[in-house]
Amino acid sequence: MSGDPAAEPLILGIDPALRVCGWGLVRGGLKPAFVACGAIRPDPKQSPARRLRALFDGVREVVSMYAPDEIAVEDPFVGQLQPASALAIGQARAAAVLAGAVHGLEVEFYAPAAVKAAVSGYGRGDKRQVQAMVRMLLGLDLPPEPLDAADALAVAICHLNQRRARHLERTAGR
Repeated sequence: MSGDPAAEPLILGIDPALRVCGWGLVRGGLKPAFVACGAIRPDPKQSPARRLRALFDGVREVVSMYAPDEIAVEDPFVGQLQPASALAIGQARAAAVLAGAVHGLEVEFYAPAAVKAAVSGYGRGDKRQVQAMVRMLLGLDLPPEPLDAADALAVAICHLNQRRARHLERTAGR
């Protein structure tokens, strides 16, 4: 991993949900650099199929605009969700994954506890704690909004950490 930011990967993190799907872009390196973040908000008055299409199109638009090298998606924690909610999150996740696949991108998945631990050292922090840690790690003046975008940035940071660890393992074995 070089020190040249242009040579470092651009990671798109996704926090999938059917109501508000957060996205965040971070450029890799020894210190991750903020690129952009936002949220896709399908119209809640639309049918589930149309909302999934809006989510798919929104992620495709972000991918087309920023051309990330890799995508990282938070796996839903469905243990405490109602079955219908778990299914909706799974569908949102699938729409995001397919949007990346259309562009030929590989997708990695991370458990919420792993994402939280990557940014805070603690796998059970709440959304506000994640938001505050992402702000500090990326050197932002203000916390990223909405919370879903902060979560997506945390997913991207988690992926960069895992990517760096895999790289170190490969180079140490030489």
